[in-house]
Amino acid sequence: MSEIEKAAQDAVEAARQSDQYALVLAAMQAAQAQQTCRHQAPAPVRQSGSAGKWVAAGVGGSVFLLAVAVSAVAVAVSAVALTVCLLVLRSVWQDIQREREERRG
Repeated sequence: MSEIEKAAQDAVEAARQSDQYALVLAAMQAAQAQQTCRHQAPAPVRQSGSAGKWVAAGVGGSVFLLAVAVSAVAVAVSAVALTVCLLVLRSVWQDIQREREERRG
């Protein structure tokens, strides 16, 4: 498995884990909210949508981390391409130099 494939797999796994953490946090907050409601006297409950905010934050964080991972892969691919290009140009230059020397003598 190449480094690029491994990096892509790691990025996908990180995104999955971020989604899972967001869901766990949302579930914990919902459980805390239920416990708080049980211990207090009934009162008009106004939901602020905090679970939705956590899920949105988790999804946004996952997208951000995935974008960073894809950017890192793009930089790595660019570095490999540049290296190959320079090696090919160096080889061509050496061939030209050899031909010049053979013509001279």
